Amino acid sequence: MELKSVQLDIPQGANIILGQSHFIKTVEDIYEAIVTTAPKMKFGVAFNEASGACLTRVDGNDADLKACAVQNAQAIGAGHVFLVVLRDGFPINVLPRIKDVPEVVGIFCATANPVQVIVAESEQGRGILGVIDGSSPKGIETEADTEWRHGLLRKIGYKR
Repeated sequence: MELKSVQLDIPQGANIILGQSHFIKTVEDIYEAIVTTAPKMKFGVAFNEASGACLTRVDGNDADLKACAVQNAQAIGAGHVFLVVLRDGFPINVLPRIKDVPEVVGIFCATANPVQVIVAESEQGRGILGVIDGSSPKGIETEADTEWRHGLLRKIGYKR
């Protein structure tokens, strides 16, 4: 078995959601979950099949984000993995709805940070062991940091 690190390409101003699912209708169901929850959000979703034709399935409403989702999904190369690349919204806007999609097994990350996917490869194929999302902590939050966090959350409308 070989371990690999796959660096994801996240476009400037975009976020990603990386997860695992188990059925061919994943791309359609995630598409519906996003457009019915956040209709103005731009996104692309790719899903790697793990049986049959073993294709990377794709859907979305933005050609560039769809291409980015496919590029990242194919770079990971693991079956039953989906990747959403989104703009004009945040993962928090759609994540609960995506988690409610019956075939979604779990979420590895939802972020705009640089992401490395840790992949194990065997003679059968590839699987995701986990992700490295962003950087390691550099300290402990101070009072000024707390004030900044409170202000940001109110500025972007997530707290009153």
